[in-house]
Amino acid sequence: MALEISSTLLARLLNEAAKAPEQEVCGLLFGTTTRLEAVRPCRNVAVEPARAFEIDPAALIAAHRAARDGGPAIVGYYHSHPSGSAFPSARDAAAAAADGTIWIIIAAQDIACYRAVCDGAHVGRFDPVPHLIVAP
Repeated sequence: MALEISSTLLARLLNEAAKAPEQEVCGLLFGTTTRLEAVRPCRNVAVEPARAFEIDPAALIAAHRAARDGGPAIVGYYHSHPSGSAFPSARDAAAAAADGTIWIIIAAQDIACYRAVCDGAHVGRFDPVPHLIVAP
């Protein structure tokens, strides 16, 4: 089943990555397993943000609390690979729980979507998820 992403959200992700070509940008994805409703950029607190990402724990905790209180559900995460491709890395696989969350990876003007699973097709952790760009 394809993940629907509005052209507006896609443009936001691509613009965010383009504005920080020297480091990995990252953030949270909200919606359902079939439609992305919103994205929230988060600060990358990784020790080496040019080579890795770590979502600011305060932002992640706040989003989980808001979801518990009836706010939008977190369905996954996004990050960029400024000098790589839109394929998951071994580092991505090591950081991902096999919990079915959606991962979007941005590289240049390309994105790819994955689901974090056990024994995935990519680096043993991710299965590709087709995406469909829809009107806002």
